[in-house]
Amino acid sequence: MKSRLLVGLTLFSMFFGAGNLIFPPFLGVEAGTHTWFAMAGFLLTAVGFPILGVIAVAESGGLDALARRVSPAFAFCFTLLIYISIGPALAIPRTASTSFEMVVRPILDSTGLLESTVAGIPVLAGSQALYSVLFFLVAFLVALNPEKLTQRLGKCLSPLLILLILTLFAGVLFNPIGDYGPVTGAYAEGAFARGFIEGYQTMDTIAALNFGLIIAMNIRAFGVTKESAIVAETVKAGLIALVVFLVVYGALAHVGAQTGGSFSGLENGAQTLTQAAAYLFGPAGAVVLGLIFFIACLNTCVGLLSCCSNYFRGLIPAPGYTGWVAIFAILSMIVSNAGLTLILKVSVPVLVAIYPLALVLIVLALFTFAAPRLGAMPKLYPVTMLVTGIVSVTLALEGCGLRIPGLSDALALLPWSASGLGWVTPAAAAAVLTILWGLATGKKPA
Repeated sequence: MKSRLLVGLTLFSMFFGAGNLIFPPFLGVEAGTHTWFAMAGFLLTAVGFPILGVIAVAESGGLDALARRVSPAFAFCFTLLIYISIGPALAIPRTASTSFEMVVRPILDSTGLLESTVAGIPVLAGSQALYSVLFFLVAFLVALNPEKLTQRLGKCLSPLLILLILTLFAGVLFNPIGDYGPVTGAYAEGAFARGFIEGYQTMDTIAALNFGLIIAMNIRAFGVTKESAIVAETVKAGLIALVVFLVVYGALAHVGAQTGGSFSGLENGAQTLTQAAAYLFGPAGAVVLGLIFFIACLNTCVGLLSCCSNYFRGLIPAPGYTGWVAIFAILSMIVSNAGLTLILKVSVPVLVAIYPLALVLIVLALFTFAAPRLGAMPKLYPVTMLVTGIVSVTLALEGCGLRIPGLSDALALLPWSASGLGWVTPAAAAAVLTILWGLATGKKPA
């Protein structure tokens, strides 16, 4: 039981970084009185599917083996897109932007320098540029040999973050910030669907496709060798992580909903938590929150730099591991200066294109694990993923203002298309029709 609990908490720690702190509070700000309807959808894509993804990959023997059920070309392209997304395009720059919002911006605000300029250069922009250089310099140096520091931070980081969250939650219980604010934007029309889409932002389902094999290796280290027993232990560890996530995300959403009802002008979850901590605990709250965010962001950044550099070193060995770390640190530094709000805005269409593919791949893996005969149908994975990809990419392009004549009009007629879930019906239909065709023709495995 102790080892199972340890694996469950390890799984939670692998998923829970600084980014996971900022999305539930801002969901509470925007959803207001509809927070819990939105959280139901958010928890599906931010918790449910990541846990299922770990199980699916553990059962399949790794992401590459799972993706190859579609095709070798898909396995290469999909894996590459995942590493770019969790690397220099989105996740790594987000670590610097998030920690800047939590560490430096409150100081500039409190000293009245937030809107000032020096030699014609805005202090905010100059401070962010300098901070990003220092942040990625430290991350680069640590990523050259990350194992020792990462292990130490990993043992204390999650307990500190959980303690902070529970402290904030206790603060709003005993000293409420205010009532839940009004529902705004897309949450007014469909809170559940909007929460489902917002869960993409955690990027945990994408990360889960890389974590499954690692969790399986940890379980084997405890002496479990039978494949069915490994999958069973993975499920149990996932349930432990699920419970912790439900408590943590629920507390964060409640804090955000109250903060949004009392303060205006909040642009993201980092600002929301800063405002809540300052209200509840004064300057000390902002300092503690900033330090913990810095540690969380640095730890996450180091892990992602190391992970992505190892992958790309396998594709293009020439720069070497150190060279790839330097390349990704520089690229991420440049992107991070766009600011957290803009990075989060740009990430939406990218994740709208990739996330449905990850979700459908996980569902197919679990169904074919439960019913091996389905896995023997050679067209099930390729056809279902092709249809899902066409729809999800089209929806992502529409999010960027690019419409495909004819196709965009046809997809607009699909159920839930207005809420960004138009891919669900075509994906389900493609899978069902392919299965029925396979059963009717009795096709054998290719």
